Amino acid sequence: MYKIFVVEDDEKILKLMEDRLKRYGYDVVIVEDYSDIKGEFIKEEPHLVLLDINLPNYDGFFWCREIRSISKVPIIFISARFSDMDQVMAIENGGDDYIIKPFSFDLLLAKVKGVIRRTYGEYAENDSVDIYEVDGVYLHKSQNIVEWQDSKVELSKKEFALLHILMTNLGNIVSRETLLEELWDDMNFVDDNTLSVNIGRLRRRLEAIGIYDSIKTKRGQGYSMVKTW
Repeated sequence: MYKIFVVEDDEKILKLMEDRLKRYGYDVVIVEDYSDIKGEFIKEEPHLVLLDINLPNYDGFFWCREIRSISKVPIIFISARFSDMDQVMAIENGGDDYIIKPFSFDLLLAKVKGVIRRTYGEYAENDSVDIYEVDGVYLHKSQNIVEWQDSKVELSKKEFALLHILMTNLGNIVSRETLLEELWDDMNFVDDNTLSVNIGRLRRRLEAIGIYDSIKTKRGQGYSMVKTW
């Protein structure tokens, strides 16, 4: 079942869209927090986004760019704004299509079906979201990039793997042995100082984007990551 993420603040239109899409077999998710649409998108991992332009806090163009920074999921704008410039901006900001309100639900369904067919095919799986997020820190797994408050830094493969392990165990101590086993296939050929060196480099990378003192050394035990951002 394809999941559709609907970002629309008009309750009447939202209800009609939700009912009609569900009737035709789509899984519909409604945005709840208009200040964190990107976060909800990452959490839900939808196949398609239906996005209004006039929204609380930031407009649809902003959120389209935010989604495009992490995903190629198709985005269809739905708006009462009908000027050519609005439609041009929608496309330039990463939108795939544009529907003007008021619209026919038959047209909406046809466009949704067409975009999904072109993007995924009948049996395709959605693999376009490969982000791990903890309280606003984003790990871009396919790029070895960590992002915090619009700052990004690229890590080495080992540094990224270390960060991912520590973040997935946030607040807990991860032993040196566990980290070594996860990151190096043959521990017999790893110098005892190798892990410490990589941890030091990772700390400096995080400091470059404004995250300080988040990786703690637990003497005789290992390392833990705590939230300091």
